[in-house]
This record gives sequence, structure tokens and C-alpha cells, in this order.
Amino acid sequence: MPPSSIAIEPAGDVTVLRLSHPPANAIDLEFALAFEAAFAEAMAGDPQALVLTGTGEFFSAGLNLKTVPGYSPEDQRGMLKVINRLLGALYGCPVPVVGAINGHAVAAGFILALNADYRVGPRGDFQVGLTEARVGIPFPAASMIILQAELTPQQVRFTTLQARNFGPDEALERGVFDELRPAGEVRGRALEIARDMASIPSDAYRRIKYQVREGALARIAEINATDADPMIEGWLSPEAPSASAALLEG
Repeated sequence: MPPSSIAIEPAGDVTVLRLSHPPANAIDLEFALAFEAAFAEAMAGDPQALVLTGTGEFFSAGLNLKTVPGYSPEDQRGMLKVINRLLGALYGCPVPVVGAINGHAVAAGFILALNADYRVGPRGDFQVGLTEARVGIPFPAASMIILQAELTPQQVRFTTLQARNFGPDEALERGVFDELRPAGEVRGRALEIARDMASIPSDAYRRIKYQVREGALARIAEINATDADPMIEGWLSPEAPSASAALLEG
């Protein structure tokens, strides 16, 4: 995968992490490792806030359904480990993280969006949803922990078990987004919010954010320390290859 798969773009005291892996910013093991490295590099620059966004009409379409359903048991374990590490780091990021959700945010892309402290979504004909059940791919442990922390139990039940996509207005009603803007204004609005949040005293912000997320972060840290993800020895369902192929075809 080319180095540009995750672009690090300074914007004053704010750093933008932009998913740049066309055509849909789909996530596989290589991409997840690149994201983990880019996040660490961005944080080493001591930003006051981060903005997480995508490219074109996609924030992220989720897992790469052309490759991930065919992973060997070893690659499945590797994928789960890096996803759990990445989400633990991103969800526990000590500085404000604002999501500039520029386009479609499906499955793993939906989960990535939920990591942000504030989420700006796009108006228009974009799709948001958790389709994992329809492609035979259960959730990594950190993904489910974050989902349960960020949405109400009723919304967790609906989004995971209905496993369908819906539009930005419904996503706003369901608590996925905090506000909507025309797609061309999403990044600018996210930067505006990030700069405002960066003006909050940094130590207080870090400590209060940890207070809010302490339970979820402790669970993720335990999973990462002990490889205790319940899916670690059998993540992908037997139906995943055929179900994923059927979804891609139609």
C-alpha cells in the first residue's frame, strides 16, 4: 500500500488525518497498520487537536470485502489485534478528535466515526450503517465496546441487528452525527470546532475525557494486554466469503 494511504496534513495547531486509499478507503490489515503508524506519527507532532476525515465521496466503506473474508486464521488474529490497538489509541486520544465525516461511512467506517469527540456529517445522498451481520463478520471487541459507549442500547440493537444503511438525517437522529453540513463544508466546519475545542485547557480536557470514557478504555486496554477478544480464535463466519461476494455483486 502506498505511503499516501493515510495523509497527515498540518493545519496550524490542528492536524488532519485523511484516509486516502481509493476508491472507498476500505480497510484491510495493511491499511490498519498504516493508520496505526500515521496516528502515532501525528501525535508525535504534539497537535492541539485532530480532525479525522476521508477523501472524495467516502469517509470509509469499511472492511475490504475483496480480501478480508479470505484471510487465514493468522491474518484474522493479526487484523483483530491491530484494530483493537488502533481503536484503543484513537478513542483514548488525549487531545480533541473531531470527525469530518465527508461521505459514506459504513461498517468499520461507521465505527471509526464514533471515535471522534464531535462528529460533523454530510448532507446529501450518503450512506451510513453497520452491515457486518449481512456479510458474516462479527465485531472486534473494541468496536463493540465503543459502539455501546457512544450509542444508546436501543440504537446499538437497531444498527447492529437491522444491519442496513441509512441517510445522514437518520444518522443525526440516531446520535451518530452531532450536526450536518453540505459535503463541501464538512472539513471547514470540523476544523472550526477542533480549534475551539483546542482552546480548552488541555490537562482538564484530557482528564475529563478519560473520566467520560474510563470504563470503555479500561476494557479495551485489558483486551489488548491479554489478547482476550472473544473472536480471536474464530473471527470470520463461514458465510463471510459468499455473503461478502454477494454484497459486492449486487
